Amino acid sequence: MSSAPQRIDQLRREIERHNRLYYEQAEPEITDAEYDRLFRELEELEAAHPEHADPNSPTQRVGGAPLEGFNNIRHRLPMMSIDDVFSEGELLNFYQRLQRLTGQDAPAVTIEPKIDGTAISLSYLDGALEHAVTRGDGETGDDVTANVRTIRRLPLRLPDPAPALLEVRGEIFIPLADFDQLNAERDEAGLPAFANPRNAAAGGLKQLDPRETAKRRLAFLAHGLGAYEGPELADELAFHQLLDDLGIQRNQPVWQAQSADELLERVRELDQYRHQLPCGTDGAVIKLRDRALREQLGSTSRAPRWACAFKYPAEQKQTVLRAITIQVGRTGVLTPVAEMDPVLVSGSTVARATLHNEEEIQRKDVRIGDTVIIEKAGEIIPAVISVVQDLRPPGTEPFDLYRHVEGKCPSCGGPISRQDGFVAWRCTSFECPAQAVSRIRQFISRQALDIGGIGNIVAEKLVERGLASSPLDLFQLQPDKLAALNLGTSDEPRRLGEKSAARALESLQQARRKPLHRWLFAMGIPHVGRSAALELSRLHRTLGELADGDILPRIRELSEIEEEMREVSPRNNANPPRDDEDKARRREAYEALKQRHASLSEELAPLKIGPDAGPAVARSVLTFFESDAGRLALKHMRDLGIDPESDNHAPLPADAPAGDHTLAGKTFVITGTLSAPRDEIKERLEALGAKVSGSISKNTDYLLAGEGGGSKRDKATKLGVKVIGEDQLDELTR
Repeated sequence: MSSAPQRIDQLRREIERHNRLYYEQAEPEITDAEYDRLFRELEELEAAHPEHADPNSPTQRVGGAPLEGFNNIRHRLPMMSIDDVFSEGELLNFYQRLQRLTGQDAPAVTIEPKIDGTAISLSYLDGALEHAVTRGDGETGDDVTANVRTIRRLPLRLPDPAPALLEVRGEIFIPLADFDQLNAERDEAGLPAFANPRNAAAGGLKQLDPRETAKRRLAFLAHGLGAYEGPELADELAFHQLLDDLGIQRNQPVWQAQSADELLERVRELDQYRHQLPCGTDGAVIKLRDRALREQLGSTSRAPRWACAFKYPAEQKQTVLRAITIQVGRTGVLTPVAEMDPVLVSGSTVARATLHNEEEIQRKDVRIGDTVIIEKAGEIIPAVISVVQDLRPPGTEPFDLYRHVEGKCPSCGGPISRQDGFVAWRCTSFECPAQAVSRIRQFISRQALDIGGIGNIVAEKLVERGLASSPLDLFQLQPDKLAALNLGTSDEPRRLGEKSAARALESLQQARRKPLHRWLFAMGIPHVGRSAALELSRLHRTLGELADGDILPRIRELSEIEEEMREVSPRNNANPPRDDEDKARRREAYEALKQRHASLSEELAPLKIGPDAGPAVARSVLTFFESDAGRLALKHMRDLGIDPESDNHAPLPADAPAGDHTLAGKTFVITGTLSAPRDEIKERLEALGAKVSGSISKNTDYLLAGEGGGSKRDKATKLGVKVIGEDQLDELTR
């Protein structure tokens, strides 16, 4: 008889082979009873020999133990978006741009359905599934590997020969037939039906209990390639062949075109065909076929230049708008929502639709009681498109958001305000419960204060149990109450526990000493992303200096002067002078503004302020700190003894130690194993003014390479990018 390890391995391979025969080829060799017998034998052997556990075992497809939360994982290569086009004219412009950029009269492209699902990236190392990560912000995403393992038709191990590294990008979705069956089962169980397949799939993917995910009947289709170490792939067709050879299901059908007319014909053909597909679609994805040409074209900051998504016109329906309710979002924005008579649109029943903002309502003259035309934007998000004026009942009134909510936030009763030049009304209360969970999530995130032990679920429960109503409340948590926090339900309680509580409190103590740019990002001030936070931190020593200093007011004033100059200019064609006297008066005012602008510009010039701290950022930051909410936050932080300091403060070249500006404007890519985690290396480079990218291009200045990283080294050599080690980096920064 074979040993237990040998039998376990044999059973795993045999069961996976039968899975492929059943799910992929529809040619089963054994009965369900025989399959169940093999599966039970494997389960019993794994239970008896836990030392041979393997997360990629077929037994894990049914779902393992509940998760505490989702860890963040950085993508090896960024998961970029694809630029959308909405008309055949725009599609022709895209193809003509390909002709111009490639220098070819007839560049070959592929056309495939745009799946209405949730983007995912799967990494296989030496043929075994390493992890599955959501798109997230494009740089990092949530680790949902345990949930993705429940997808029956997804291989957990690739057949030999498999690439050393294969990162496959694709979509998680629920097949339409399975979605209908899922809703029928929920109806029988007395549960509310899911609104649409995409939301149900996304929700299933983010379940903390993989056993619940397994019930959602998720499916996966591959459509793109991320990081890759294997035989060269000349074009998209070679990539498709690789997926077929490895048993990874891919997006189909795929058409090819080699002229503008042929491209339009194929896109129209797909529009007719896509309704026969088992998954929801909302467009066609067009890609340049040749991979070498793709490298040549590169990408913008958010999307590749060699691909686009053609969006098909959405289905529209009429219904009656019965009421307008107001939702309060993560940043405090008040969003009006239309409550309507239910109507079937693009395959699902719609009873609510976004109205975006008050200005949009007024522009479309939407009123309660109107008959409206709705559609699903991208066939996903319902939106009110227009009003059928002929059907308007008498007595309707124009909508006024401030009056509708009586000047108070519907969530907390706090004051609302609207910044000059902006259309959105916001709740200005820092203690607003509608924003509490999302603000805490931002606060604790890896790119913000990186507070371990408090994940999304803990954040939700802290707010739900009344232990925190704002991020700063985290610093007043008591060890006993935090340890006793119930993460489950009243029927099935699950305590956080002393160890996790201690870890969270220690992490909070460390957060007190985190640098200014992390705190700025953590506070969730509109327009202040990581790049803006770093630039603001460079210009100010402390948070208090930033809030009370004169740099941002001068940036704001400079912008206001520019706007006023445009308005009073004698050459303003939109508002020309009334007569010669008015022209002379305006010329005098213009010259005075011009002098003030020159003086301010001269004052700010030595600071070398980058675009990341431009007028929009300055206005947003000042509005926050001038508001009651901002002043309350500063007071709360002072009471807690927190005043974050900058770790990259260098507003003037004369103030900066030698080396602090040697990396300004330089772009780095990091690869291989280094002496510290990549995030730490990245922060060090950014603190010295450098930009850090995830992929090499002709615009890269340096590849910082540790052990390994062969493929990036090869590409750097090919593009003439300088490869340096940590010793050479130290020399650059001395």
